[in-house]
Amino acid sequence: MSRGELVKLRIRELAKRENWTLTEVAQRSGVPYNTVKTYARSPGMTMVDIGAIRRLAKIFNVLIEDLFGSVDE
Repeated sequence: MSRGELVKLRIRELAKRENWTLTEVAQRSGVPYNTVKTYARSPGMTMVDIGAIRRLAKIFNVLIEDLFGSVDE
């Protein structure tokens, strides 16, 4: 990701696939609910906590890169 690029996390899509609420995602991953909510609702961001991303990828059983979607600027 180069400077100024935004990424969107596919948390809502993956949670829906598993029939989980964002609260359940937070509980299963150990990532604080406010962090999960922020990542799920953000239209795009430039920085994320890699530890949280690893835990989220693990509970969804996807590669880290599969959590990221593109944002049209």
